[in-house]
Amino acid sequence: MKLFHIHKRFLLMMNAISILVAFLMHLPELIALSEPEAGSRLFPDVHWANVSYEILFTYLSTVLLFFLNIGMMRLNKPAAELSWRRVAVTFVVTLVACNLLGKGFVYAHEHFGVPAITAMLHHYLHPLRDILIACIVTGTSYLDHQSRRSQRMLLENEQLRTENLVNQYEALKSQLNPHMLFNSLNTLYSLIRESPDKAQNYLQELSRVMRYTLHDNQTHTVTLREEMDFVQSYIYLLQMRYEDNLHFDIDIPQALMQRQVPLMAVQMLVENAVKHNEISNRNPLTIRIGAEGDGLCVSNRLQPKLTDSSSTCIGLANLSKRYRLLFGRDITIEESEKNFKVTLPLI
Repeated sequence: MKLFHIHKRFLLMMNAISILVAFLMHLPELIALSEPEAGSRLFPDVHWANVSYEILFTYLSTVLLFFLNIGMMRLNKPAAELSWRRVAVTFVVTLVACNLLGKGFVYAHEHFGVPAITAMLHHYLHPLRDILIACIVTGTSYLDHQSRRSQRMLLENEQLRTENLVNQYEALKSQLNPHMLFNSLNTLYSLIRESPDKAQNYLQELSRVMRYTLHDNQTHTVTLREEMDFVQSYIYLLQMRYEDNLHFDIDIPQALMQRQVPLMAVQMLVENAVKHNEISNRNPLTIRIGAEGDGLCVSNRLQPKLTDSSSTCIGLANLSKRYRLLFGRDITIEESEKNFKVTLPLI
C-alpha cells in the first residue's frame, strides 16, 4: 500500500518520538510515583499500572496520528507540493483526532475496566497535552517532508549538472570529431584559395560555434535569442559545406525570443536532421524552424541516407531528460512516413 511506503528513517524517528512523547507527557505522574507524599496531593490513588497504561495509550495514539499525517500530507510522495493550508488542516484534524482518541480511552476505562489515571489534575492537563502532541506530530511530519524534498532537489541538481556535462561532451565530440574537423579545415582551405574574405568570415563563425559550445552557464538555460544567434553561426558552417543543397526556413515571432530553452537544444535538432538525412543535388534538404503555439518546432522531410549508421538517439534522449529535470516538461517527437518533427516547450 502506498500509504505505508515510507522511508525507514522516518519510521524509526516516528517510533522514537512517540516513545519520548509518551514518557514526557506523563512525567508529572511518574514523579508522583517516585514521591508518594507529593503524589497523594496531586494524583491521589496513582499506581504503576494506571501510569503504564496511560503511557502505552499515548504511544499508540501518537503513532496513529503520525500515520494520519502521512496520509494527509502525502509524505509518501516527497515530490508533491505541501501548502500551508494543507499543513493547517492537517494540524486541526490531528488535534481533533487526538481528543477523540483520549475520549475513547476514557470510555474504555469506564466500561471495560482499563486502568487509567482518574485525578482531576490529569483531566485538566488533557487539552494542553492534545495541543502539544498535535504540534509535535504535525511539525515533525512537515519538517521531514521539507528535508526530504530539499534532498530530492539537491539530487536533481546533481543529475542536471551531470546531464549538462554529458551534453557538452556530446556537443564537443560532434564538433571536434576527426571527420567534421577535416571537413571544416578542408572547406577553410578551399576558401582561402578562392575567396579570402569568405575564409575570414568562415573562421569567425567557426570561432563563435566553438566558443558557445564551451559556454559555462550555471543555470543550464539560455534565451531563445541567444540560442538562435548561435544556431545562425552553425547554419553558416553547414551551408558553406553543403552550399545550395541545404536550406533553412526560419520563422520565429519576436515575442518568443525571450523564452528559455536548454543550452544547445535547437542546435542539437539541426545537427540531428543533417546527420540522418541525405543532402545532395538530387535530394536537397530543407529544415524548418518555427513557432507552434508556445513551442518551437524543428522539422524536415525524411530522406534517410542509404548508408546511414544506426542511430542510438542519445541526443534526443539527453534533451528529453534535461527538459524533465529543468522544467518538469518533455519534448514532443512526431514521425510519419514523410516527415520528422520535434517540438520544444518554450519556458
